[in-house]
Amino acid sequence: MMTTQEMLRHVDHTQLKAYATWEDIQRLCDEAIQFQTASVCVPPSYIRRIADTYGDRINICTVVGFPLGYSVTEAKVAEVKQALADGCNEIDMVVNISDVKNGLYDKVEEEIKTLKKACGSHILKVIIETCYLTEEEKIAMCHAVTNAGADYIKTSTGFGTDGATPEDVKLFAKHIGPNVKIKAAGGVSSLEDLELFLELGCDRIGTSRAVGLCKGIAGNGY
Repeated sequence: MMTTQEMLRHVDHTQLKAYATWEDIQRLCDEAIQFQTASVCVPPSYIRRIADTYGDRINICTVVGFPLGYSVTEAKVAEVKQALADGCNEIDMVVNISDVKNGLYDKVEEEIKTLKKACGSHILKVIIETCYLTEEEKIAMCHAVTNAGADYIKTSTGFGTDGATPEDVKLFAKHIGPNVKIKAAGGVSSLEDLELFLELGCDRIGTSRAVGLCKGIAGNGY
């Protein structure tokens, strides 16, 4: 069994509510530093203020084309460039789900490739929003993410009709390339969920709940 400290090192501590205040973001960042989470995942508009306030004490992740994914590629590229200029290190992009549903897999792959180029050495995670996709489409996205050279495939935004499932993580593991990691997000609401997804091979977990769940026992070193 993993300790809570080990689990939290895989957590992108997340606050993406439309009404998130600076006080909410500060609390998120303070918790991330205290509990040594992998990153904070925050709205793009807060990146510069976080970077100015916390400097290199915190790893900043943000979202692009979020949460619906249907921004044009040029707009997503502009979002990536601004986020990196403001001090962000990791980008979680949403694919154009309409393109996926239309079977335009090559177009989706090209967009991912374009955003990875804009990211350079920074990490790019690709959200495919599994709740809207068939198994065939999920497998096609595994191939697109792999071929485009992205760093992670991510299950969900947390704003769709469903979040991460063990079945989808198992499917990803079967169809992604060796250089692609898995991030589960959406609906990870218990320590058991957290541990299960990590045991299934996820390298990152996106959740707003992990620190709260662990607070009661983290001090005991469990």
